[in-house]
Amino acid sequence: MSEPRQKRIVIRAPNWLGDVILSLPAVRDIRRANPGARIHVLARPSVAALYEAVPEIDHVEVANGLFAETRAMGRGFDLAILLTNSIGTALAATVGGVPERWGYSTEGRGAMLTRNATVPRDVRGRSQVHYYRAMLAAMGLPRSDAFDTSLTPPPAWIETGRGLLGAGSFFGVAPGAAKGSAKQWPPERFAEAADRIAGELGAKAVLLGSTADAAAAADVAAAMKTPVLNLCGRTDLRAFAGVVSSLAGLIANDSGAMHVGAALGIPTVGVFGPTNADETHPVGPRAAFVRGVAECSPCRHVTCPIDHRCMTSVAPQIVADALLHQVRS
Repeated sequence: MSEPRQKRIVIRAPNWLGDVILSLPAVRDIRRANPGARIHVLARPSVAALYEAVPEIDHVEVANGLFAETRAMGRGFDLAILLTNSIGTALAATVGGVPERWGYSTEGRGAMLTRNATVPRDVRGRSQVHYYRAMLAAMGLPRSDAFDTSLTPPPAWIETGRGLLGAGSFFGVAPGAAKGSAKQWPPERFAEAADRIAGELGAKAVLLGSTADAAAAADVAAAMKTPVLNLCGRTDLRAFAGVVSSLAGLIANDSGAMHVGAALGIPTVGVFGPTNADETHPVGPRAAFVRGVAECSPCRHVTCPIDHRCMTSVAPQIVADALLHQVRS
């Protein structure tokens, strides 16, 4: 008598690094509900490598664009769980021939899903971890009480990160942010906070980010009075996680870097202004955030149409104190 066929599940990952991390509790719910299944994740190249640090995932499929995603979905999966909201991802799963397709009925895609749900009102204004898990609950999947966003970087990542850092103690400064400049705390304020942290910890600041963040990092370095190591643009996602895992702490804007620090369990402080910290704050045992105060915040503008008052309301000492508290607690 032949063995029963192993169930094959594909999870379509969110497209942004922070969203990937905030969806990990939902991914772990999927694994707990399907202990014997083979679980793949389908992700864009910009975030795919991160799933190598998520032990609940058996295999990572990398695809970019509708044609490539449709082809990837056609690899014999029994169930596609869409953690995205777009009609394109539902189309890829449908045309790819996945018989069971679950997701939110956003963008009018409900007819392409075999199980769908509307976005519940009670997830608005709460951490985004609730957004993904509420969809699974609507599908009848049980949820645990854990909000586990942790990452387990492979030893090779950590070794690479330590090699880039060299000898000594370091803390991270991530002055960039995707989707416009409104989310970016001024470089001179990062510099002032970093100088204070360096003096208190006896550690050296390391600047982190992608090549798109190079100008912001250069401005921070120019304004700092203490020595700094600039790794901005010198790390891929694996090396970035390896570096961050070796740090004494991290200060960052509301960004993917912030969420990576929180997920790796290092002391992390995020600076929030135009975005809603109640929804996208870092989640982790040693994570905190500082929220700017302005009558127009949160506005979610890509660029500030006035004077960036939400971000300039945040004093460097407050951010430095918040990180030092996390480090010492």
